[in-house]
Amino acid sequence: MRILLLILLFLSFAYSLGLVLANNTEVGVNLLFSQAPTMNLGLLLILCLILGIIIGILLALLIFRVLQNKWEISRLQKANIHLQEQLTQANIAIDRQANAPTVEDAVYGTTETHVQDTAVNIDEASTLAKHRRD
Repeated sequence: MRILLLILLFLSFAYSLGLVLANNTEVGVNLLFSQAPTMNLGLLLILCLILGIIIGILLALLIFRVLQNKWEISRLQKANIHLQEQLTQANIAIDRQANAPTVEDAVYGTTETHVQDTAVNIDEASTLAKHRRD
């Protein structure tokens, strides 16, 4: 990988040197609001090329960051939906277990209301027994 990088660096340096030597005329640069001093055309081409590469890399990184954030948001939304489904299923299972008959109900066939009715009947019987004594 280092060798490939060194070869690429050498080729770009050779290309830059060729541009400077092939375009050796002096040109003035008008920047709309100011005037830059005259410079070699090859050097101006290289500066523009480097500036374009830097701006392109920065924009590519910015666009990649935006896309990466969108991918992360969509992944998290899918995970959120999946977790909500699991929560709904867990709530349904808890409700089923809460409403399921207990072991005592299955064995003895009694419910809480029946036990409460018996307790009320015992209280009424003791009250009736008191009235008879009087």
